[in-house]
Amino acid sequence: MTQPSNLLTKAFQAIAVVLIAAIFVGLGLWQLQRAADLKKSLKVATTIDSTVVPLQSVISPRESIPPTALNRTVSVSGHYIANFKAPNQVDGKGQQSDWEVALLQVGINSAILVVRGLWSERLLNPDIQQSMNIDVTGLLVASQFADRAENTPGVISRLDSAVVTSLTNLDLFDGYVLASNESTRTGVLDRTRVTPEKLTSRIPGFYWQHLSYVVIWWLMAGVVLYLPFYRRRVTP
Repeated sequence: MTQPSNLLTKAFQAIAVVLIAAIFVGLGLWQLQRAADLKKSLKVATTIDSTVVPLQSVISPRESIPPTALNRTVSVSGHYIANFKAPNQVDGKGQQSDWEVALLQVGINSAILVVRGLWSERLLNPDIQQSMNIDVTGLLVASQFADRAENTPGVISRLDSAVVTSLTNLDLFDGYVLASNESTRTGVLDRTRVTPEKLTSRIPGFYWQHLSYVVIWWLMAGVVLYLPFYRRRVTP
């Protein structure tokens, strides 16, 4: 009776070892997939897609920008309901200046921030009224996380819809549109357009971190599989 019992115990131990090792291998595969997804999102985050698509086809109000919508060239129509100064912004040439940012109401219930151009040129189109429909084409950019000024009346600290939520009851789109073109039924609004900052990302550091976790998980799986043989060698 003792021998079958020992065999059964060893069988259970072997199954447990294999299951634990399989879990570690599975965690390594999951981490590897996370690394691949992260690398793919890096490519999206640093690539500008010049194909113009409707804003509402790539993002919805009150939702975070999906990776596939970042840096897409979008078109959107609506009317401006508020105007702000965004100080200390840096363009693609590294030049720092104050930008003019407007809140564009889209349809009945939603709105998005639009960078129209330089604050110094805000008076170039005095004929624009809040009731006038504006067609905007531009780059959909992720919200800024770091403040570049203080929030005061008429001034926003960063390009982020979160800083204007208290000023409107509309459903806001995440991020903002960096306008490259504005037009009305009477023609194109001519003014200096700002270029986006150089697209960078910190994803590579996290990418290698994920790969290091893959090695750790698979190393632990190897250790688990080796331990039973090690115990046999050291057990008298």
